[in-house]
Amino acid sequence: MMRLIAGFAVSAAMLAACAESTPYQRATGGGFGYSEQQIEQNRFMVAFSGNSLTERQSVETFLLYRAAELTREQGYDYFRLIRRDTEAERRFTGTTPRHYDRFDVFYRYYHPRHGWYGWRDPFWDDINLREVTRYEAMAEIQLGRGQTPDSPDAFDAADVIRNLGPLVRPPAQ
Repeated sequence: MMRLIAGFAVSAAMLAACAESTPYQRATGGGFGYSEQQIEQNRFMVAFSGNSLTERQSVETFLLYRAAELTREQGYDYFRLIRRDTEAERRFTGTTPRHYDRFDVFYRYYHPRHGWYGWRDPFWDDINLREVTRYEAMAEIQLGRGQTPDSPDAFDAADVIRNLGPLVRPPAQ
């Protein structure tokens, strides 16, 4: 009995975790979160990938926050965004409600140009479509030391961490 209850508790926890947006975390095994790749000594590719419940603004915020964290970890003071892009992966999911009752009738009908069509009710079958969008932000950054240049593509890492820190949500424990 205890195993059964424990199994239900684990299942419920997994379902609850699936129903949340991606928290600020390292992406493991191709999952959702941040990742980086060093290109040169002071140049990195940084990315943040969110699930379908993560808003575009959150994905872009987490990307900037990770760039600032990485800058500080490497011993630098500021970073410049060399290239930046946010991609949206859109797909549509559809469902067809099926209502079974005692008057459940399906028709097979003939179209002169296309031939016979399968069993269905042409008057009551509806398709419900839902758009699912997942965002991934990527940036190439160049790290620098000293005073932050007066340029719109240059960011002081300490200021970014201080200003965006309250918006960054770590994973639930």
